[in-house]
Amino acid sequence: MSLLSLLIFLPLPGAILILLLPQSRQVAYKYIALLVSLLQLILSGFLYAWFNPASAGISKQGLYQFVEQLPWIRLDLGSLGKLEIDYMVGIDGLSLPFLFLTALVMTVAVIASWNMNKSLKGYFSLLLLLNIAVMGVFSALDFFLFYVFYELMLLPLYFLIGIWGGVRREYAAIKFFLYTLFGSVFMLLVIIGLYFSVTNPATGAHSFNMLYMMDAGNFAPGALFSPGTAQSIFGIPARLLGFIVLFVAFAIKVPIVPLHTWLPDAHVEAPTPVSIILAGILLKVGGYGILRVCFSIFPDAALQSAWWLGLIGVISILYGAMNALAQKDLKRLIAYSSISHMGFVLLGMASMTTEGIGGAMYQMISHGFLSTMLFFLVGVLYDRVHDRYIYNFRGLANVMPGYTVYTAIAFFASLGLPGFSAFIAEAFSLIGAFRSESVNGLLPRWMAMAGSLGILLSAAYFLWTLQRMFFGQTRLKGGDEWVKQLTPISPRETIVLVPMLVFALLLGLMPGLVFEKINASLLAIVDLVTK
Repeated sequence: MSLLSLLIFLPLPGAILILLLPQSRQVAYKYIALLVSLLQLILSGFLYAWFNPASAGISKQGLYQFVEQLPWIRLDLGSLGKLEIDYMVGIDGLSLPFLFLTALVMTVAVIASWNMNKSLKGYFSLLLLLNIAVMGVFSALDFFLFYVFYELMLLPLYFLIGIWGGVRREYAAIKFFLYTLFGSVFMLLVIIGLYFSVTNPATGAHSFNMLYMMDAGNFAPGALFSPGTAQSIFGIPARLLGFIVLFVAFAIKVPIVPLHTWLPDAHVEAPTPVSIILAGILLKVGGYGILRVCFSIFPDAALQSAWWLGLIGVISILYGAMNALAQKDLKRLIAYSSISHMGFVLLGMASMTTEGIGGAMYQMISHGFLSTMLFFLVGVLYDRVHDRYIYNFRGLANVMPGYTVYTAIAFFASLGLPGFSAFIAEAFSLIGAFRSESVNGLLPRWMAMAGSLGILLSAAYFLWTLQRMFFGQTRLKGGDEWVKQLTPISPRETIVLVPMLVFALLLGLMPGLVFEKINASLLAIVDLVTK
């Protein structure tokens, strides 16, 4: 088994062990989950350190690293040819940072689950199953395998929200399930169409190999999704329709406006660890899928759709920010801020420039750290008084000064203060969007200008929240009883918060730590799309 496969499936024996242990040993469940997560974090760190950025690319198999390819399913379909599905995993500059981010966020989620006391066997086993699925999505290079991991994420998240969530948990879980399933069903149809359009150059058989799909030379002449084909579906060119279907499936995960409505409900009702996973990892699966699948397999359609993608990004930035400004629930405010921040990802991608796509990647990584920290901070407060209403916490700085410092730093980092990772991410996304008009003529400069308003609005809702909750004369809803319950930050909570702050600051001061690893892949994907 390769190091990458070990990273993906390491949680499996942990989940099995948790299921086999009796309820009388349930105190061990969280330690098993934590041990597995820490081992994954160490392994992902080794992968990051050993990754050679000089040989990273997009569409050529030899440019991927830690590749493992094994025959999985082989069927003779008669006149339809032979079915080839491989277990094929590997990483390049696009997937590498997300493996480390996933391992880190899952570790934080386990630590945030330390005080969980409801059905621990099912909770921690589902958490580890979700871990396998996310790692698999970021590593899969066979589209069928990618789809299996992609769908596997849906099941544990549905139960984690629906069983361990808040008062309206069933509604939030079903809404999340239906939104995601809607995109996935149509994605499967495109995957099948791609399978019958692409051939293995060595055997001539149809293939689910994503690397073959990224090479126009492997499409059968006249096939449904073959480049240059005149075929259309419902009057829409087949390749454009395939791009749109896949984009919608991933855009639901991002999420973009108007496909975003599941996110605030899911965040509000989900327990804190699940909110951390949703914001820190799941949203990145959508952005990663757009780059890995939509842009890489349908580069011509991506180029054709760039203006609309930029417009959707701008709308998401402004709409998410204005909704965040109107919120009175702290968790819902951060959920809408995530929609706004992920709008920068789409705007940067739509620019089709190295700066823009680099900024989009950096924004996903930065948001992964910062949103994890923000939702953990909400959980710190909720664990103590079971309340998130902003106006119930006037003057909180007088009661929890340490917590106030952490929250203020997280707010300033998220609004893009220079020195933190979000500043680099948003600056590069906007630079790419601004340069797009002169470099490739895809995005008008007013989109970059409109997107920059999102930074101003984010400063408004974060600073206003800071003023409403933490400063002024102390007026807590629970009075003296709340003062007793609002204890200082614990050592366990400090262990989570300090590394998040360090990463946000480190990536803000030393962006080369990420850009050196992803640069070759960024250049390759820009070349693939714009050539």
